[in-house]
Amino acid sequence: MTAPIAAQNAAGDPLANSTSLERDARLVNARDHKIAPGEIAIGVIVGRTSEFFDFFVYAIASVLVFPALIFPYVDAVTGTLYSFALFALAFIARPIGSLAFMAMDRRYGRGVKLTVSLFLLGGSTMAIAFLPSYAQIGSAAAWLLAMFRIGQGAALGGAWDGLPSLLSLNAPEDRRGWYAMIPQLGAPLGLLVACALFAFFHSTLSNDDFLAWGWRYPFFVAFAINVVALFARLRLVATPEFERLFENRELQPAPVGETLREEGRTVVLGAFAPLASFALFHLVTVFPLSWVTLFTGEDATRFLVIEMVGAAVGVLSILASGVIADRVGRRAVLGVSAVLIGAYSGFAPQLLNAGSIGETVYMIVGFVLLGLAFGQSSGAVNGNFSGARRYTGAAITSNLAWLIGAGFAPLVALTLSSRLGAWAIGLYLMSGAACTIAALLINRQWGRKTRDTHAPLTA
Repeated sequence: MTAPIAAQNAAGDPLANSTSLERDARLVNARDHKIAPGEIAIGVIVGRTSEFFDFFVYAIASVLVFPALIFPYVDAVTGTLYSFALFALAFIARPIGSLAFMAMDRRYGRGVKLTVSLFLLGGSTMAIAFLPSYAQIGSAAAWLLAMFRIGQGAALGGAWDGLPSLLSLNAPEDRRGWYAMIPQLGAPLGLLVACALFAFFHSTLSNDDFLAWGWRYPFFVAFAINVVALFARLRLVATPEFERLFENRELQPAPVGETLREEGRTVVLGAFAPLASFALFHLVTVFPLSWVTLFTGEDATRFLVIEMVGAAVGVLSILASGVIADRVGRRAVLGVSAVLIGAYSGFAPQLLNAGSIGETVYMIVGFVLLGLAFGQSSGAVNGNFSGARRYTGAAITSNLAWLIGAGFAPLVALTLSSRLGAWAIGLYLMSGAACTIAALLINRQWGRKTRDTHAPLTA
């Protein structure tokens, strides 16, 4: 940061967190005119879809590709467990990435931070497409995959842009629930595209060709999608609305230590509140594909199609969560969906062992419940942060929630089910539902529908 910019920052200049390039982008893109909530929503959806697409491309390859390509020296179950262990590395790296990129944000501006983080995300994902196999370079292949996965996680931590806050603060007062669910649409949309690509290549190629080169194409696509998402998000980051929020300190990164010291209770509650939906998230997206391919011998393409149908149902369910939340309140949606997820955990494992019909019911019901819970759960307590720490507090809360609730879910679920049987995954899912209900009971102020004068930042 140059001395003039540092001086401006100390004086509270609203553009202190901007470089000259960002200020030029504001003039070119926004022309000093207000961006409508609909445009913000599109930018948010595009950005979140690109992130989740990268996420699911790796997750699907963890089941269909990496056990055979990177871990051929162990049995299929063990190889998949190793793949899921590497899968969890990104969630460990996310908080580290947030810290590093927030420092970049303070020094060079949010546009620079966002550009670097999204190119790191796309670059790490595309690099996996060139990954050599174990047969070519031995155990170094696993180390390279781990490094690329850490790069993905660090980039996701840095990709926190505050756009959901801009969307929420532009939302009508009586439609907070509707606008809160919009960023969450990126998850099922990203899954839908990832499943479609893998289903196409898996069904049209021989197994040898698929493992040799077919699986690599979705990773190339990820880089192109990230470039589109970058420009969509940069256009909004450079708008006058962001300038106003900088001035109000709503979107300025605060010191992490200070945030944890002053807002620790909110961080903890926010991390545990969405565990029901986050645990279910991987138990209907990543884990069931591994179960079906490893223990039923069914065709992976058929199940990928079922996942696509489930993802479409998830989109509709997330939309419904917004409508319901505006009518009855977010706390009611969160509490009821957690209870329903707890009930679902009691019979869901049996469905996975009930053939194709049972698997379909498992996925459809799971995505209905996931949409209702996930649509409103992420960042539900972030309205409780003070304005000066909301940006940083929301980022920390999101990273912790994903790490605790989702990062190890596929690994834990496959470990339990392979050793104890499918019924054991119900216990894991039940524990997530219990955490959500406990967090809701502790933070009773969620019951006040109009409590949030600022709508929450959604993860």
